[in-house]
Amino acid sequence: MTPLRNDTLLRALRREPTPHVPVWLMRQAGRYLPEYAALRARAGSFMALATTPSLATEATLQPLERFALDAAILFSDILTVPDAMGLGLSFAEGEGPRFERTTDDERTIAALAVPDLARLRYVFDAVSQIKKTLAGRVPLIGFAGSPFTLACYMIEGGGSADFAKVRKMAYARPDLLDRLVAINADAVAAYLREQVTAGVDAVMLFDTWGGLLPAADYRRFSLGPMRTVLDRLPQQVPTILFTKNGGNALPSIVESGASCVGLDWTVDLRAARRAFGDRVAFQGNLDPIALLTDPATVERAARAVVRDAGPEPGFIFNLGHGIVPATPPAHVAALVDAVHAATST
Repeated sequence: MTPLRNDTLLRALRREPTPHVPVWLMRQAGRYLPEYAALRARAGSFMALATTPSLATEATLQPLERFALDAAILFSDILTVPDAMGLGLSFAEGEGPRFERTTDDERTIAALAVPDLARLRYVFDAVSQIKKTLAGRVPLIGFAGSPFTLACYMIEGGGSADFAKVRKMAYARPDLLDRLVAINADAVAAYLREQVTAGVDAVMLFDTWGGLLPAADYRRFSLGPMRTVLDRLPQQVPTILFTKNGGNALPSIVESGASCVGLDWTVDLRAARRAFGDRVAFQGNLDPIALLTDPATVERAARAVVRDAGPEPGFIFNLGHGIVPATPPAHVAALVDAVHAATST
């Protein structure tokens, strides 16, 4: 295995001292980059881009050619797992993901099974190709959607403002939702283990919608299945758990077994670090909308997050959610440079 020339991310995940605070950004490869738009047009569709290892490799590396980021993240989508289960994923331009088939009743949920990982071979091939191309430049982060977040899309058939159908099932048929998230946990654990085998250096669970649930339901349907996933991953591989709008559950999330907890911009980073910084690393948590302002404002906002994080080891700079498509690339450059300048020793 090629030694890493920049291992600041992995050292921060282990809460070890680093020469600067590492920075990477959720959705750092994507629609805000003109070169990504050109690549997607060349691919013909998002699915063609995501399922062609050479193109996924190119998309993964694009932001690293522009910005001094401390990690790459696999270019893929959280919904590859339910797609491999046979639900028929597609992306209409400007409309987001859709499934041909849903799993919203006893019959369809009973028919679900962990997919044959051969159906996800394109992901593992992309990981191998990305690692080879990176040649030790920075670590590669693999990822998956949380079992509950996947269930949200599988039940609704696509995105939703409130996922009311899912939340209704949690009240009316919690047994069905239990079964669905348990199958998803089995599938996500197998999927991430195979990403590790292919070469990722760390893995992240994206729990985009767990924060919609009441506290007890969050622990049952979202956090519990994520703990199952984390328990099944190789212990030497660092893990990041991110629940959007999960600040109220922070003490329970800290107990999940993850190496690092991702925070959205509504969470008090200073308080989180003071309370739990000796237990886990933290990642976050600049509001992505700050990147729509101007470079000077971006720099001030970045420095404020760095101040809140404090000087203790175990912090990774990121946004509180993904980059929005209207973000000027020059503002991302200003952000990354500001974080490194403010934290270099």
